[in-house]
Amino acid sequence: MNSEYLIRSIGSDEWPAVKELALAALQDPVAHLAFLDTYELAVGRPDSFWQERAAGAAEGVREGQQIVAEEPGGRWIGCVVVLVEEAGAVGALGAVSPVRQGHLVGVYVRPEVRGIGLTERLFAYALRWAWEDAGLERVRLFVDERNGRAESFYRKFGFVPTGESVPVPGDADWRELEFVFERF
Repeated sequence: MNSEYLIRSIGSDEWPAVKELALAALQDPVAHLAFLDTYELAVGRPDSFWQERAAGAAEGVREGQQIVAEEPGGRWIGCVVVLVEEAGAVGALGAVSPVRQGHLVGVYVRPEVRGIGLTERLFAYALRWAWEDAGLERVRLFVDERNGRAESFYRKFGFVPTGESVPVPGDADWRELEFVFERF
């Protein structure tokens, strides 16, 4: 059951779990559409990379937050990262942020627990953090136009397309579509 899983922000010392879940995500069949990274590159990164990544998105950090779903035995089974983008700054994928906003990246849930509501719980926690802790009014994300499964979830959750898009890094034949969720 979905309620037995803990949804929480990570601690800065939990970098080994950050690394393990990221490597699992990069082995997913749609990783090439969902992540701007590869397993081959990520597996070779030094521990210092993972330590910095965890420290930069840990509980109490105002510039970003990594949120995880944890099963009763302590294994992480899903995550989402909220990055804070300042108004006027160039954010992820080269798009300029029109307002101070959150940007969701790194969305992943292990295949064996998909479809039980964990992604909804991760997103709800991420939005609550964005509104209450970071004081943001809007959250955006980008989705590769070929990733219909993810796009369908984002729409169902309440994200709406802005009509803006950017080229997929490394493959200008395809687009990353921008979706936003405005605070009510």
